[in-house]
Formats: sequence, structure tokens, C-alpha cells
Amino acid sequence: MLKVLICGAGKIGETIAALLTGSGRYSVTLADNDLARAKFVSDTVLNSNAVAIDTKNAAALTQLIAAHDAVISALPFYCNPDVARASLAAGKHYFDLTEDVETTRTVAKLSAQAHCAFMPQCGLAPGFISIAAKSLADSFDTIDNVHLRVGALPVFPSNRARYNLTWSTEGLINEYGNVCEAIINGEKAVLQPLEGYETFLIDGEEFEAFNTSGGLGTLCESLMGKAKNVDYKSVRYPGHRELMLFLMQDLKFNQDRASLRKIFERSIPATPQDKVVIRAQVTGQHNGKLTSLTYASTIYNQRIAGKHQTAIRLQLRRESVRHSIYF
Repeated sequence: MLKVLICGAGKIGETIAALLTGSGRYSVTLADNDLARAKFVSDTVLNSNAVAIDTKNAAALTQLIAAHDAVISALPFYCNPDVARASLAAGKHYFDLTEDVETTRTVAKLSAQAHCAFMPQCGLAPGFISIAAKSLADSFDTIDNVHLRVGALPVFPSNRARYNLTWSTEGLINEYGNVCEAIINGEKAVLQPLEGYETFLIDGEEFEAFNTSGGLGTLCESLMGKAKNVDYKSVRYPGHRELMLFLMQDLKFNQDRASLRKIFERSIPATPQDKVVIRAQVTGQHNGKLTSLTYASTIYNQRIAGKHQTAIRLQLRRESVRHSIYF
């Protein structure tokens, strides 16, 4: 049985632990700076135990990782470089779910010295959406456009922003504030967040989408020289972007993200009643014809084995996805 260390005992860490131990192939150690939280999760997950960690204590973290076969970081993005460095020192496989571009670059540099797997960006976006898009793109003779659209949304929005917190607040603000990578007319480009506004329909429901940072992962590198245009945008209900522009730009909260996080977590309620909207669309020459292929899915929160699971957690379980691929 392989031993996996999961750093971060939040909702995503809890879900990863349950999936791994449920397979019968892994034992799990849940590590968090809040030992009580780690123990709470461990008590509900078979073949698991809990420990406290301080990611700034490199020696202790390296020793802990060395006792496992691999480490998965479900911590905030700014903690991941420390975990990756400790993984490198311990000589163990490393995975994370970060959306932060600079964090990924740091991990990539560390990976050049590693003799085992170093895989950042293993979440939804970046992560699954990039795999879906690349799978479609590989079937084309030539590629014109690759458009990735993802949104983690409340089923029942309860405020003017038409948004409730469903995942990391820090990650959300990071996406709204950092520049965005893309390919435009065959050249790598840097786009501004919250720009590139568009609207579209899914099953008759209207959504808006706009540039956000990090969602492409390494897809720009993979498709450079192969695709004319590649971009990623976050999906929201109409009206959300205007409010975020007011906060991030007009009120200059992009320069005071810590205060914006406090405001969001004080004023915007979290909700377990969420859904995740995913759409990857590729256009180009396919079998000699101009063709557009789309992967689209919507994941809803639901009860599984008597326990409620949010959609943002269920996106880790592909059997829960109601999807359609058009050929």
C-alpha cells in the first residue's frame, strides 16, 4: 500500500484523502497547521492519520515527506514552493492544484533537479480542462482556435454579485488580479484580467466570461506553433464582472488583496449548493473539413453514499460528471 502525504486538510484535501483510501491502494497522512482539523478529517477517512505541519520548518517538513511515497499539496498557492522544495530534498513525488503562474514556474525550476515526478496544476483549471482541450486538439489536422471556459458557481446566488464562495478566496482574487497568458495570432500574449468580455448560452442559460489568470496552465507551451489562438476565461452569471472591475480597479483593491479577502469572507457567504460549468472548444481543420468540436459538462452538488458533496469537490470524481462530447 502506497503512503501519501496530503498537505492541507480543507475540503479538497478531505476529498482527495477519501478518493485515495477508498481505492484500497493508499494509506494517507493528513497534514495541516490546524491539527484539530486534520484529526477531524482523519476520523472520517479509513487508512489515514493526522499530523501538524509548519511549511516554514523545512527540516521537519522534509523528514515528514521522506516517510511517504508522494506528497499532494492542497494548501494555498503561496505555501506550495516550500512543500516542493521539501519534496525535492526528500526525493519524493510532488503534486499540487495551484492556479498561480509564478508558483508553477518555481515548481518547474525545482523539477529540473528532481529524479521523480513534479506535477503542479492538477486541479480543474488548470488541470482537467487543459487535458480535455488537448485531447480534442490532438484530433485536428490544423488548429485555429482553442477556447477554455470554466466556472464554479452557486446554484442559488444570493447577492448582487450573483456569486457565493465555493473554493479558495485567495485563489479567486489571484485569478482576478494577475495577468493572463494566451496565444493570439500564433504569438504568445499577455492579457489583462477581467477583460475579453463575452456572453454565451449553455442549455438556454446565459453566462458571461472574461479573462482570468492561470487557467491555461502549460497549454500555451504545448500548443505554441500548433494553434493560432488559445485563451482561458472564467464563467460567471451576468453582472458579476462589472462589480469586480469596480472593486479591483476603481477602488484599487488589486493593490490591497488582503483587505479584499477579509471583505469577501465577511460579506459573501459560502455555499455547499454549487455547480461547476466546463467547456472546451476547438476549431480547425479536422479530416479535411473546417470543424468545431466541444467538450462540455456541468457538475452539480449531490449526495453520494449518504453524504453531501459539493460540485467543486466532485469534479475530482469523473464518474459524477454529466457530460457531452460532440463529434
